Amino acid sequence: MKHSSNPLILSSGRSGAESRVSKDPPKPVVVLVRPQLGQNIGKAARAMLNFGLTEMRLVAPRDGWPNPDAGPSASGADIVLEQAQVFATTEEAIADCSTVFASTVRRRDLVMPVVGPEEMASRIAGSGERSAILFGAERSGLETEEVALADAIVTVPINPEFASLNLAQAVILLAYEWSKSAELAQPTVKELEPPAPHGEVEGLIGQLDEELVAKGYFHPPSRTQATRNTIRTIFTKPGWSSREVKAVRGILRALVRPARDRSQG
Repeated sequence: MKHSSNPLILSSGRSGAESRVSKDPPKPVVVLVRPQLGQNIGKAARAMLNFGLTEMRLVAPRDGWPNPDAGPSASGADIVLEQAQVFATTEEAIADCSTVFASTVRRRDLVMPVVGPEEMASRIAGSGERSAILFGAERSGLETEEVALADAIVTVPINPEFASLNLAQAVILLAYEWSKSAELAQPTVKELEPPAPHGEVEGLIGQLDEELVAKGYFHPPSRTQATRNTIRTIFTKPGWSSREVKAVRGILRALVRPARDRSQG
């Protein structure tokens, strides 16, 4: 990963990528305010790229920027780190954003809207304008004055006895919520096999019944039909495919025939 030798302090303005016309709603900018550890910046970058976000802005990172500790923690999300922009103040970092959310779980003495991740994602997707999500320093979070710069607070339901999220966890929660409205790749879904014809399932049940009769399984006779009903329920409930029916019937045949002496080759 390559970085310039000197940190770049920007006041505001859109990057070249931002100025390009896009049919899709602009992706939210992730703004890390006074991040402390390079490892945490890297982990946040990894969380972002997992869900399709690539624009990171850093406000007064404690250890400067670039930070050699960020790369290994990013686990390949180098594009996020390479494009990261550094700002002196939060105001400058969000100057080109129309909608800003402040991520915090702490109580604030501010009269401003508080929304959940779903509403945040919905507002970002529907705005069509630049938006940003602010995340505070690892230990102290956002200052009240920084939260006041936002249009709303975004928070997640969390255990009040342990309201502690690390930076990457907070980023990944909100990035995931945003990604639900984005066209990201979905895991490959294996198509289910068609159910076996009724006759094949009946053949399996009949074969099993014959072998159970031969072994004297049904006893006492007064319970035979009830037991057969139970067996039928067991074998019709799963919705067997033809391949599965054949496999089970093969197992039954192997169980009832004499064992083969495989030592003779």
